[in-house]
Amino acid sequence: MNNQELQNRKNKVFARGQGNAYPVFVKHAKNAELWDVEDNRYIDFGTGIAVCNTGHSHPKIVDAVKAQIENFSHTCVMVNPYEVAVELAEKLTALAPGDSEKKAIFVTTGAEAVENCVKIARAYTKKRGVIAFNGGFHGRTSLTMALTGKTAPYKIGFGPFPGEIYHIPFPNASYGATVADSLKAIKNLFKSDIVPEDVAAIIVEPVQGEGGFYETPVELLQALRKICDEHGIVLIFDEIQSGFGRTGKMFNSEYSGVEPDLMTMAKGIAGGYPLSAVVGKSEIMDAPIPGGLGGTYGGSPVGCAAGLAVLEVMEEEDLLNRSVIIGDLFNKRLTDLQNEFPHLISYVRNKGSMIALELMVDGDVDNANTELTKAIISKATEYGLILLSCGYNANVIRFLPPLTISDEVANEGLDKFTELFKSLAK
Repeated sequence: MNNQELQNRKNKVFARGQGNAYPVFVKHAKNAELWDVEDNRYIDFGTGIAVCNTGHSHPKIVDAVKAQIENFSHTCVMVNPYEVAVELAEKLTALAPGDSEKKAIFVTTGAEAVENCVKIARAYTKKRGVIAFNGGFHGRTSLTMALTGKTAPYKIGFGPFPGEIYHIPFPNASYGATVADSLKAIKNLFKSDIVPEDVAAIIVEPVQGEGGFYETPVELLQALRKICDEHGIVLIFDEIQSGFGRTGKMFNSEYSGVEPDLMTMAKGIAGGYPLSAVVGKSEIMDAPIPGGLGGTYGGSPVGCAAGLAVLEVMEEEDLLNRSVIIGDLFNKRLTDLQNEFPHLISYVRNKGSMIALELMVDGDVDNANTELTKAIISKATEYGLILLSCGYNANVIRFLPPLTISDEVANEGLDKFTELFKSLAK
């Protein structure tokens, strides 16, 4: 069976809304490399959208999962709990930023984690409104779509959305907004649409993911903390994509020194096994009544076993430091490419191994080069690469290599990317 035959089979039975970026069907994967059913090899600069921070099939994680499955695969943590879930919660509450006493819940997906943050915030404050940012991405469920600050492709045809969700400008040059603009928008929102006494939560990504890998300015995070403290609003940090070493800290918010009230964790948490979490201040986390939070598969024992192994790998292999080294390597290579094509590459930016290359048309930073972005993504597999795009204007190539990637494989992949870029540059 080849890739095209499998794609034809998939097209017959999968709804088109759950499409796939590449007609490449994976047979096996190891660390930063994938092989398809035709035995073609690819260097993976996407890692399942920042999920496999510890690489594909890390031996320690595989062993932990095998050992757990030999004992049991499911009992439901809400019925008969188990030690691996307790131990992982102990570790995550200790690792979460800030000195406040914390508690956790486990669910299955990032969107579930975000929804539970909103539920917890509303239960704690007895308020209804939630403020989010333009360009933010928080999931594909009805509520998280409403929170997401980008229409295509996430919101098209799916309305109406839940009410009491408000968006304000996110501060970066591509959106034409500053921190002052964002704070002014909040002030105006409090005057025109909802008083602060009715706002349950403000949610923000410390680094916007789908929005284009823009870091939220520390000044804004500090101001949001002050606003939330003043008005009894719950501050939520969505660290789903920026967590677990992706930016060189366990969580990106550690760079700011700002402690959120609640935070989401997912993607890199369990090395590819379905698991997510909400971690937050104990008083707030305890607001919902027993049975108000959870889900059948939330806190899967297999996922929790994998999560414990992930934390061991991160410590043993010093992956936080490795994330910074990899980011520096990518930044240098991509900056060299920018110097060669200054009329096409507007920005190279990274925080650890959350790396972005932003494209423009003929030196005009306000003219997003979506066509070149699409062309690079569509031809990536011809060069043995797996690449992802993102961005509010759909003009950003994002690089999310495993934190376990070797310099040799990283440079090989960057050589391939340089060749690909030059083949399309005009």
